[in-house]
Amino acid sequence: MKLLLTSGGVTNPSIREALVGMLGKPIEQSDALFIPTAQHGHPLCSPASIWRAITGEGLCDLGWRSVGILELTAVPSTGEERWASWVREADVLLVDGGEATYLCHWMRESGLADLLPTLQETVWVGVSAGSMVMTPRIGDSFVEWQGTQHGDETLGVVDFSIFPHLDYPGWPDNTLDSARRWATGIPGAAYAIDDQTAIAVVDGVVEVISAGHWELLGAG
Repeated sequence: MKLLLTSGGVTNPSIREALVGMLGKPIEQSDALFIPTAQHGHPLCSPASIWRAITGEGLCDLGWRSVGILELTAVPSTGEERWASWVREADVLLVDGGEATYLCHWMRESGLADLLPTLQETVWVGVSAGSMVMTPRIGDSFVEWQGTQHGDETLGVVDFSIFPHLDYPGWPDNTLDSARRWATGIPGAAYAIDDQTAIAVVDGVVEVISAGHWELLGAG
């Protein structure tokens, strides 16, 4: 799987160019599945915020040939034989933000986590929690779902952690100083990234793509 781990989506031409490179073809010839599941686990999200994610900028509106919605809380009741083909046929999974441990739980419960290693050519575009879920740890300060049985642990597909929305307007807890304090509780490497930054991971090679502000924190 090819990973494009973002804070705010495809927000500038450099990130879009990286996405097209991962797809190996134009966006207009590519089919997408949008996964809103993480929003259900975060207290600040709502049905209205899910609709804004679908209709807003930087994810579903990029000009895809088709966009479908895959809700992971629903698929355990339908059986993998019904939904797995939808995932395999998609060129890209657009995975929205919200609560990363909640998303991690439903990726495991649905079977999507087990399917990931087979999706060699599929592109994963994460936004915020949709990116953080691929890391080993998110830090206790980002855990908002009380149902987690694994603390702040997530899937560990990559070997670094992510502090998203760096210096986001009106979010006083998302400063670089806050990110550096957060990183002291995270083993290994961690990146603080703003909404103009993405981390691309292809065949184990990590590249930061940014028209904004980011910093590598901790080891690495």
